[in-house]
Amino acid sequence: MAQEEQVLVVERSVVERVGMFQGLMFDVERYLDALFVPGVPRFMPRPLAEKDPSHKQLIPYVIMNCGGRYLTYVRGKRAGETRLVGNRSIGIGGHINPVDDMPLFQNFLDTYLAAVAREVAEEVSVEAGHTDRVVALLNDERNEVGQVHLGVVHYWTLDAPTVSRREQMITQMAFMDMEELQAVRDTMETWSQLCLDGLPEMAIRAQTTHSHDG
Repeated sequence: MAQEEQVLVVERSVVERVGMFQGLMFDVERYLDALFVPGVPRFMPRPLAEKDPSHKQLIPYVIMNCGGRYLTYVRGKRAGETRLVGNRSIGIGGHINPVDDMPLFQNFLDTYLAAVAREVAEEVSVEAGHTDRVVALLNDERNEVGQVHLGVVHYWTLDAPTVSRREQMITQMAFMDMEELQAVRDTMETWSQLCLDGLPEMAIRAQTTHSHDG
């Protein structure tokens, strides 16, 4: 029998102690300091997590920018999250699963960032140097998917737009500028709509926050 997928979660109460919010939250450090304390992040079976609003699954959501143009794609029929199939996205990422070499939660932020890089590499191949900055957190309580997920929004600034797809579920991949993205906003998944509206602020924060270079 196949083993149940394990996903990274934190208790909702941890987020509530710092302050629950709707939409984008740019005061990132306060939340990261609370979320990545040893013992706070843990793994639980995904089927349980998907139905348990007392926990939030941590989802890295990586936005890639090159010269003011942003990577965007449409989720094809093989997308793991069936509720998002057919929607345009500007975020690469997904659930964080345990791996053998994961030193559980000593310096968890470093472990998490390595997991993010691994998750991105499963979906796309980035053949360019980049800086990685966590610029926002994303929470959308308006639907049942959002109620059990918490997005950690990463802003990657690429040296060149050399990105190719690895996952079959990624289709119609292209770099678009803000005007082009606004024109297709109505076709985007909710998280991408929220991020699109926050991109100007994210671009500013990407210049001023601590970098995790890749």
